[in-house]
Amino acid sequence: MTDKKTAVQFTLLTFCIAYLVSGALIVFGRFGYSVSNWVSTFRQFAMNIPFSIYILSPAIASYLILKKNNKINGLKDWLNTVFYIKNKISVYLFVAAGLTLYFGVHLAVSGRMVMVLPFYTFFLSLPGCLIIGGLEEAGWMYILQPALDKRYGFVLSSILFGIIWTLWHIPLFFIPGTNHGEGLINFWMFTVQLISFRFFHGAVYRISGKGRVFMSVLFHTMFNAVSPVFGTMTMTWAGTIAANAAVVLVSVITVSIDAKKSRRMV
Repeated sequence: MTDKKTAVQFTLLTFCIAYLVSGALIVFGRFGYSVSNWVSTFRQFAMNIPFSIYILSPAIASYLILKKNNKINGLKDWLNTVFYIKNKISVYLFVAAGLTLYFGVHLAVSGRMVMVLPFYTFFLSLPGCLIIGGLEEAGWMYILQPALDKRYGFVLSSILFGIIWTLWHIPLFFIPGTNHGEGLINFWMFTVQLISFRFFHGAVYRISGKGRVFMSVLFHTMFNAVSPVFGTMTMTWAGTIAANAAVVLVSVITVSIDAKKSRRMV
């Protein structure tokens, strides 16, 4: 469990890295530079390196701040915590159920499933989505969300963190070449998703055991990998409200049950 000082330092450093790098990317975008999933030009390559630093800013800040405050011994110690995969099978099933619930509710509301990409691309995307997405949780869930949870409780900390997470994502809507440039309606749908997913990450953390980060890394990685496969299906307000409400409800119920179990064991 991290202290308030570590959490504040981590948050400030994360945003400094993210906003400085993304600011440069936005400026370069005015000169024709663009990020891309498929690098085919020098301009795309030149943009993708700093873009990766922006996306990895929570992980970078996590390691630097924890090392500075003597919370870890070094990179190996940090990696061992982030990738500590041993956990109950029920937690793995909960992560899989969260993905199934989210996309299943969208499917039920829309009444049709549109696969934008072949499903095998999900497996091909996992390594890249671990780096561009999953490793965010090496900072968020290692340091910030547990600290907020300790101070404000599960519900309020999830909402507060959802707002912080939204602020961190805002530059994505201005960097040329990202998949977040579809306009204001996309931003508000995305914000609803971000806040509801902090509830789910918080629930995963609670049932995983204190100090265990990997299950959140896994969920974030898998979600980013599967989202492009069913991308258009998730772009309706009815589905967005229903799916994210279901995620929040399941998260709150799960944490409540876990809290009752913990009290019985005391």
